[in-house]
Amino acid sequence: MSIRRICKYGEKILEKSARKVDFEKIKKDLPGILKDMLDTLDAVGGVGLAAGQIGLDLRFAVIKIKKENKESLSLVLINPELVEKSGSMYEEEGCLSFPGLFTKVKRSSRVKVRALNEKGLPIEINAEGLFAKAVQHEMDHLDGVLFVDRLPFLARMRLKPALMKLKRRWKKMDESKLKNNSNQ
Repeated sequence: MSIRRICKYGEKILEKSARKVDFEKIKKDLPGILKDMLDTLDAVGGVGLAAGQIGLDLRFAVIKIKKENKESLSLVLINPELVEKSGSMYEEEGCLSFPGLFTKVKRSSRVKVRALNEKGLPIEINAEGLFAKAVQHEMDHLDGVLFVDRLPFLARMRLKPALMKLKRRWKKMDESKLKNNSNQ
């Protein structure tokens, strides 16, 4: 099991639109990366993770939804494209790149997405509810859009002090880890 470091708010890669994946060039390394991403999701109790969140400038994401009394549904989306969206929901949302921060975000309640799966085969996904929210959240990451960017202007302004405080705390934690690693 290999847990990857998750990039935090303020790191430039999170604001970058990810490079389209050439499946043939990455297919040899992809199984290991995907396993690490799913292991990371399991370790932190997350629902989705985009490649950019672990520092990779590649256009793919994993989603893992735990179903009631059933096994988890795991999905890999490579170069996803939103084909249709409908309905709306306004629900609390969080992000692994913003630990401890949750706020209500408006999303479509149903989406249809086309992508490649982990084998490089074309797939079409129809998602609703939490699944649709996760798909949209991860696709936003691939476009360099953060969930707080989806908030109305006044809500973003109210969150600004909390975000700056979190950013400083994460920076101190990262500097402390670097210092500890260099002393070993």
